[in-house]
Amino acid sequence: MGMALNKEYTEFEEKVRRTVYLDNLGPQVTNSVLKTALGQFGNVISAQLIPNYMDSMDGQQFALVEMETQKQARAVIAEMAAFPFMMSGMPRPVRARPAETEMFCDRPVKPGRKIHCRWLEPTDPDFEVAQKLKDLTKQHAAEASVLLKEISEQK
Repeated sequence: MGMALNKEYTEFEEKVRRTVYLDNLGPQVTNSVLKTALGQFGNVISAQLIPNYMDSMDGQQFALVEMETQKQARAVIAEMAAFPFMMSGMPRPVRARPAETEMFCDRPVKPGRKIHCRWLEPTDPDFEVAQKLKDLTKQHAAEASVLLKEISEQK
């Protein structure tokens, strides 16, 4: 079981190294547009648009594009850093950077990572920190809820 988890995570890390994160994409950009535009750098394995729930005013989108090799992914990043790269006629250049493991919602559990949960008593030195984190989480959830409600009302 441990070897299978290691292999799965190693394959995932390789996928991350072959993936490019793109932002500043216009609302007209689709998966097929991404594949066509980045096809000039090599074989595009997959393209996944990431919706922007926080700022719907300008319609900016983000994407994760997996290339066939790490070298192709680096070429995409270098080209977009050196020259303005327009996509779908948008007047703003697309930006690219290497993807990070945290950007993937389907990432496997890292081998050896363990999460330990425990109850804290009010006398515990970590209780105050845990309480602040809990309050901050509630605040973020409330703010996100208000933003999503406002966005749905605008549509």
